[in-house]
Amino acid sequence: MSVVGGVSSEAGKAQRVYEHLRRGIRRLSIAPGAALDRDEIARRLGVSRAPVREAVTRLAEEGLVEVTPRRGSHVAPIRGAQVRESLFIRMALEVEAARGAALRADPLLAERLRDNLARQEEAVAKDAPRRLHRLDEAFHRTIFEAVGPAWSQRMLDLFRAPLDRPRRLTLAVNPRPAETVAEHRRIVEAITAGDADAAGEAMRNHLGGFQSAVEREVARLAVG
Repeated sequence: MSVVGGVSSEAGKAQRVYEHLRRGIRRLSIAPGAALDRDEIARRLGVSRAPVREAVTRLAEEGLVEVTPRRGSHVAPIRGAQVRESLFIRMALEVEAARGAALRADPLLAERLRDNLARQEEAVAKDAPRRLHRLDEAFHRTIFEAVGPAWSQRMLDLFRAPLDRPRRLTLAVNPRPAETVAEHRRIVEAITAGDADAAGEAMRNHLGGFQSAVEREVARLAVG
């Protein structure tokens, strides 16, 4: 087995399969409850069964896939308990990240956030929800990466994953783009001013609105 830069080609294939499936599940292009035919996935992605098996195992550990002897592998349903736990942990991590970003008083970070915010405003003006969604994700990632070590960034990504599916359903019925940008603006203003308390509170208020919308969607879906 060839090795490039210390990473085996098989490991690279497994990572590619993992990212492909994870993206599809989080974007709902692979629906909750859908069966994952490992042979078909292997053929479609041009890999053997081993990378697919490894990718499915990782997704199962994250709670996005369920594997049972009788049913095989299938996409996990959206579960209320998992969503609520993820909301709780995301709130704690991102509020502290906003506070930490304000305490850093980093001019480069402030510039990056203002640039992202300007592009968000442009996306709203052009009615480009997909672009706004990508910028929204980049906005939160920029703040967290400025203060969080790699392991905590990985933890945040793990707990964000269960939120992506109900979030997309929520945005379909209640997109609130102008409100999102206004909330982001208040976060940027507090971070730029170096006001940690205001930054944390602005992030808490922003995520609180998101949390309420997601919980309503989860209740509508009547999942456990």
